[in-house]
Amino acid sequence: MTVRILVIDDDAIACEFLQEALSRAGYEVDAFTSAKKALRENLSVYDLLMSDIRMPDIDGLQFLRQVHEKWPELPVILMTAYGSLETTMEALRLGAWDYISKPFSPDQIRAMVKKVMEVRELQQRRMRGQPEASGAPEFIGSSATMVDLYKQLARVADSSASVLIEGESGTGKELTARSLHQLSTRRDKPFVVVHCGAIPETLLESELFGYERGAFTGADRSHHGLIESAQEGTIFLDEISEMSSGLQAKLLRFMQDGEIRRLGGHEVRHAAVRVVAAANRDIDEEIKRDKFRADLLYRFVVRLHIPPLREHKEDLPLLVESLLKKLGYANVRMSDEAMELLMAYDWPGNVRELQNVLQQTMLLSPFLLILPDNLPERFRLKRDVPLPQLMPLEGAEREQILQSLKTTSWNQSRTAQLLGIDRKTLRSKIQRYGLLKDG
Repeated sequence: MTVRILVIDDDAIACEFLQEALSRAGYEVDAFTSAKKALRENLSVYDLLMSDIRMPDIDGLQFLRQVHEKWPELPVILMTAYGSLETTMEALRLGAWDYISKPFSPDQIRAMVKKVMEVRELQQRRMRGQPEASGAPEFIGSSATMVDLYKQLARVADSSASVLIEGESGTGKELTARSLHQLSTRRDKPFVVVHCGAIPETLLESELFGYERGAFTGADRSHHGLIESAQEGTIFLDEISEMSSGLQAKLLRFMQDGEIRRLGGHEVRHAAVRVVAAANRDIDEEIKRDKFRADLLYRFVVRLHIPPLREHKEDLPLLVESLLKKLGYANVRMSDEAMELLMAYDWPGNVRELQNVLQQTMLLSPFLLILPDNLPERFRLKRDVPLPQLMPLEGAEREQILQSLKTTSWNQSRTAQLLGIDRKTLRSKIQRYGLLKDG
C-alpha cells in the first residue's frame, strides 16, 4: 500500500525539495504552500503531514492544533529553521510526532519519515502531555544538534526517572538540570545543587544525608541533609565522579529505596527526591578504572549527552548576540571577519569560554563593532583565515570605520551612531583616511 504524505511550506522550493526527496523513496507526495488551503481538504486520506512552523497565514503550531482537533491520530512532523527549547516543547506537547531543524539532507528526512511510519504501523503510543516551557532556563541555538537535545529534554523532563548528564566542562550541564526541573511538575519544589568536587569527602556525606547530635566533634544539634531539604523536588549532584566509592554506595541505596539514615543515627527516613547528576569525565572509563560503581550507573535511567560547542558552531552567531546582551552590550556587533575567527576556533572551554572571551574583549576594546584585532591574542596569532597583519592604532581606527560604513551600507548618520561619534567627526576621519565606497 502506497504511503501518502502531505507537505505544507510557504516556500515553493522547499516543497519541491521534499517532493523529490520523498518520491524517490516510493512515497506519494502532495504539497501546499498555504496551511489555510490545506485545512479545507480532507486530510484523513494522508498517512503523514509535514509542516513548516513559520508561515504567513497560519503557523505550524496553529496548524498542528487544528489538525489534531479533526484528525487526532494523523502524525505530523514539524520543520523549522528557528528551533528553540520552547517551540520544541510546545510542538511535542501538542502531539507532533517529530521535529526537525532546517536545513536537512534528503537522507535525514527519509530516515525520519521511515521511523514515523514504522512507529505508526506498530501502533506504538505517540508522544503527548508534555509540560509548558514557562519559566525554563534559556538555551540558545537552533541547529539540528540542539534541536535533538531539546527533544530529549522534552521527553524526559516530566518523569521521575533519574538522569545522568554527561559533557565537557562549560557545555551547560547545570542549565540542563535546571531545565529538567523547571519543565516538570516539580518546578514549585526545591532544586538543590551540590558541587561534589568542591566539598571535602569527610563533609560531603554529612552534607548530603545529615547527622544526629553527637555524631562527631562539634555536632551539637541534629541537622537534616541536602537530600531531605530537596523533598519532592530535585537534587543536582554536579561532578558526581568525584564522589568516593563508599559514598557512592550510600547514594545507591537511597536511589534504590528512597531511604536515608543520618550520620550517627539509626532512624530510617524517607525522601521522595529526583536525582539528577552531572559528570565531565567519561563515566565508562571511570568504571574500568574502578573509580565509579557500575551498579550506581545503572540506577540512572537516562543518560543525556550535552554536545560541545565545536559540534554546533552554526549556533555561534546566536550565542554571541545573546551573551553580549547578557553582559550589558546589546548594541555591540561582531564583524564578519571576527566571526570567521570565532568559527575557526575549537572552543575547548565551550560556551563558558565564549562568554569569557566576549567579556575580555569588551573590557579591553569597548567599541560598538568588534574587529579581528579586538579579539584576544590567541585568535589573532592562530588564524585559519587570511586577514591583514596587525595595524597600528590609526590603522585599526581606519579599519573599524570602514567596516562600520560597510555594515550600514555607507549611511553616515547610522555609522556615526554605531561608532558613538558625531557626523562631523566621522566626515573628518573619512577624509583623513581617504576612505572610498569601493575601498
